[in-house]
Formats: sequence, C-alpha cells, structure tokens
Amino acid sequence: MLTTLEKTYRSFFPKRLKQASVYLSALKKLCGIEIGGPSHAFTSKGFLPIYSVIEGLDGCNFSSSTVWEGNISEGNHYKFENKTGYQYIADGINLGMIKDQQYDFVLSCHSIEHIANPIKALLEWKRIIKNEGFMVLVVPHKDQTFDNKRPVTTLKHLIQDFEKNVTEEDTTHFEEVIHLHDLSKDPGISSKEELIQRTHNNIHNRCVHHHVFNAPLVAELTNEAGFKICHIGHFNPFNIVMLLQKTNNPIDNSIFLNWENPVYQNPKFPSDKIG
Repeated sequence: MLTTLEKTYRSFFPKRLKQASVYLSALKKLCGIEIGGPSHAFTSKGFLPIYSVIEGLDGCNFSSSTVWEGNISEGNHYKFENKTGYQYIADGINLGMIKDQQYDFVLSCHSIEHIANPIKALLEWKRIIKNEGFMVLVVPHKDQTFDNKRPVTTLKHLIQDFEKNVTEEDTTHFEEVIHLHDLSKDPGISSKEELIQRTHNNIHNRCVHHHVFNAPLVAELTNEAGFKICHIGHFNPFNIVMLLQKTNNPIDNSIFLNWENPVYQNPKFPSDKIG
C-alpha cells in the first residue's frame, strides 16, 4: 500500500516505464489511432505519457456503450488529455472505413486480450500503419491478474483461430474463464454468478479475456504478424509493454524469441521462464 506521502509525490512525479523515452521519441509529433482507449497509461500521469508528445490521435471503440467509456458516439468526440480526435465505432478487427497506411502509429492498451482473433486484429492494425510506422502494445500479464490460474495460450492456438476466421461470437474459452477466473483480483464483479452472467453476455460487454498472455507469447504473436520488435518490457504490477514497427526491411526478432532473454527472468512473472 502507498503511504499518503508517496501518493502525493506520485501525483506530481508518476512512475514511468524505464525506457519510456524510446517510445516517446518514436511517436513524437506523429498522428495515430488508439484501439479501445483512451487509456490512463498514456496520460501525463501514466507510465508512458504518449498523449503529451503526439500531434494527433483518433480512437476506435467496438460499441457506442462500453463498460469502460460509458456512452460515446462517432464523430469528433475522442478525448485524450485536453485534445480531441475522431471517434470510430467499429470492431478492432474490421476497420474497413480506414484506408491503408493512414496513420503513423497505433496504440492499444489492454485491448488485444478482449479480441477473439488477435492475429486478424494485428494484421488489420498493421494495414492502417504507414511503412516504418509504429505500434505500442500493452497487454496484461497473466501472472498478476485474474488470469493467473489459467494456462498461457499457445501460439499454435492463436494461429488456428486465425485460420478458422474465429469471430467475436466465439465461446471456446468461456468454460475455462468461469472455472479458473480469480475473483479476488477482479474488482469488476463480486460473485461467481455475476461472472457467469457477464461471460455469457460477452458479445455485448466484451469483458472476457479470450486468451492468456505472458511476455514470450506476445513476442511470438507479434513476430507472427510480421512486426519488428523494437522493445519489450514489464511495468508493474501486470503490464507487458512493447514497441513494434512495420517495416519492409528484413526482420530478425530472434533475441526476443529466445525465452532465456534476461527480460523474461523477472521473478514477479514466473511463467515467462517456462513458456
């Protein structure tokens, strides 16, 4: 627990990702889109204050009414800090209204786990990024979230979901979610009965984590989607943070695909060590 003094200090001097400058330099004065935001992590009080350095940002949410944002509408209503961009209402896997290479970057914070077909989503996000543009991906690490009792999803399973063109109506993981969900780490619900109801209504609320991630899996996933991995790290208590680049140049992500990489040896995230 933070002391009152530390809370006051952190309100003026928030903790930052150690390598935040790498991300901020990459995105400085660029224009992008955020999937599923806006996100506190990217604000001036967040661990990666991207909003303060970019030129412009649009947003995309799956519905005009979400658990996280309440009621929203399409148009020039996307609020990030004291700025405004265009709000799209669309599923993140289908952004047909956005042309190829429209944006310099894509942001996604705690969104990909809510998508049933993450490879399809990443390829769609890649499509709308300019060549040599970037993506910042923040994913919850299973070890410190309500997914801690669930097994890490395999890359093979994610590839199969893509090949089968799995949609957001997929219920494959519902039984696992209901059986292994750690209620003590989920402030959004108070009982198993509430979890069951929320899970079976996922097509409307999108609260289910279809897949369960550790850092090596996210590296495998983004490599499968053809991104160059520029950086990967952790930010406590449960964030996997990645800077990715779309490039036509040859890609070698082998250093991040080696599960003996020092970044995967953090004792707070033991599943990183075993794949």
